[in-house]
Formats: sequence, C-alpha cells, structure tokens
Amino acid sequence: MNDNELLLLTGDEIVSLFKGQELAVLQAIEDAYKVHDQGDSTLPHSSFIRFPGMERERIIALPSYLGGGFEVAGIKWIASFPNNLQKGMERASAALILNSMETGRPRAIMESSVISAKRTAASAALAAKQLWQGGEIESIGLIGCGLINFETLRFLLLLFPSVQTVHLHDLSQERAELFRGKVGQLNGDLDVVFETSFAAVAAKCPILALATTAVKPHIDTLPPYQKGAVFLHVSLRDFTPEVILQADNIVDDVDHVLRAQTSVHLTEQQVGHRDFIRGTLGGVLRGNVPEIGSEHDLTIFNPFGMGVLDLALADLVYRQAKHADMGTVLPSFFPSSWLLRAE
Repeated sequence: MNDNELLLLTGDEIVSLFKGQELAVLQAIEDAYKVHDQGDSTLPHSSFIRFPGMERERIIALPSYLGGGFEVAGIKWIASFPNNLQKGMERASAALILNSMETGRPRAIMESSVISAKRTAASAALAAKQLWQGGEIESIGLIGCGLINFETLRFLLLLFPSVQTVHLHDLSQERAELFRGKVGQLNGDLDVVFETSFAAVAAKCPILALATTAVKPHIDTLPPYQKGAVFLHVSLRDFTPEVILQADNIVDDVDHVLRAQTSVHLTEQQVGHRDFIRGTLGGVLRGNVPEIGSEHDLTIFNPFGMGVLDLALADLVYRQAKHADMGTVLPSFFPSSWLLRAE
C-alpha cells in the first residue's frame, strides 16, 4: 500500500481473519503486556463520554502507542449501550484507526468490537494461566452470558484443556440458554450447568470470570470459594471495597484502573492507599512482581483494558489482511496537496 491508500476492514472480515488464530492472539497480548511493562509504550488515560439521564451508556476513546516489535499507534473509539441487547443488537460497537509510524497517516480503519472482545478475553485467560497456582481444573465459572465471557471461555478452554464443566449465572435465563447453545459450538462434550447465584458458581469453580454490565458494586461479601481461586473481574465494578481488601489484587495498569469508579478505585478512595494491589500482569509475566502472600487464598484480576492491547491485535489483523488480500482499499483517501489544488 502506498501512502495515499487506506485499508477498510469490516467486522465479518475480522472475524474470518481471527479464525484458528487463538495462539497468535494470546502471544500478541502477552508480548504487548511485556512491552508496556518495559515502558516502551504511550498510554494516555481513556476519555469517557457519558450522557444526561443515561447511567450505563458510554463512549470511550483509547489512544495509544506500542513499541517493541510492534511500532504501532492508533485509537479505538468504542460505545457501550447495554439496552441494545433488547433491540437484538450487540451491546458494544467500535472502530479503530491504525496510523503509520512513518507518515502519521491512518493506514487502516477497522471495525473493532471484535478486536476489543478478543483482547479482553485473551487478557483474562492469560491472567488465569499465570495466577492459578494449582494443577489441572475441571470446572470454570462464568458470571454474565455475553460475548466477552464467551470469548473468555474460548481462550480458557485452550489454556485449560482438562475443563469438563462450565457453570453459568446470568440474570436473564434467555441469554443463558442462548449462551449454552454457543458453548456447544466450542466443545460439544462440555457439561453446561445453570446456577442461581454468584455464590453457587464460586463454590464450584477455581477460575471464575465476571463480565457483567454492573455500574456499581453489588457483591459485598465473599461466599465460600475454592482455595487459591482466581476471579477474572473483567467488568471491574462488581465487588465492594470490603471484598477487594480480602483478596490478592493484580491489575493491568495501576494508574489506569484506579479511576472511573472501578471497584479498586473505590477501594483506594476508602483506604487512602494502593497497597492492596500486588502488581500488574505485565510484571507477573516478566517475573518482577512479589509472590502472593500466605494471607491470601484468592486472587482477583482487575483489568481496566489498555489500548495497547487493541493495537497489538489490530496490527496482527492488518498484516493478515494484507497477506490474504482481504478488505477494501480506498486508493485516494487523502486530499491532494493544497499547493497543487486549483482554487
């Protein structure tokens, strides 16, 4: 592609490019975490747009630069409108602009809700693999039966092939039933069990992923759970500070996650310090985070979601699309030089 061209990739094209690429996705996410932990990235705070009288709806801008072997920059623009589910639409929609590091010009515009779901899920599964200290596991718990937990399950099944049972809890029985059907497409041999509460899932599963649309903490006590359990707190606002303080806490980026009224942000506001956070996943991957203390037998992974992870997967998709000659190339997206234009 020359400097005047722009590649446009649709969501269905990106879905096709991701098929069978789970290991490549996990590797890209791991590499991105390590590069970020080394300081070779730029990650401004995400910007939230909220609307009067709309508590759950938001649009977020995530600009970033990722160095290392990536050398990419860009921005994700993602909207979350939970009421879309009642309209038969996806909760999230997104677009991502990938910029050239030679000219600064956009070189690709791509649908990004698929990328966002993949990076969120792969990040959570990678955390589970790193933070679980036990042996093989037979059951996984999922709180929330939406796309994020479906993709999280996809990656968890790859990293924990001994899993035989999936325990589900969702406020909507209809969504849970639809989710069960989709799980069968991943692995028809899995037992899928519906549970009536978070507590029922926690009692049976050493690894549990929470991907809800909660805007305020709603879990204020810890029920009985598996010793050494790992809770993947993807939705970030399910636990009260009292619960957070009882656990070993790992985050993706300390400065980013301690904002926007996340559970860990509320905890910092309550106690006035950050000592309840042991470290970051990037630090764990690079071996520079202290071992978990003996006082904790539960670890909670609290990922705010970093734009550098979106860039890592956008770069992967971009390279695959070029290799497969996929997407629509706009040959002259940019204007001619103003010096050459007739006035």
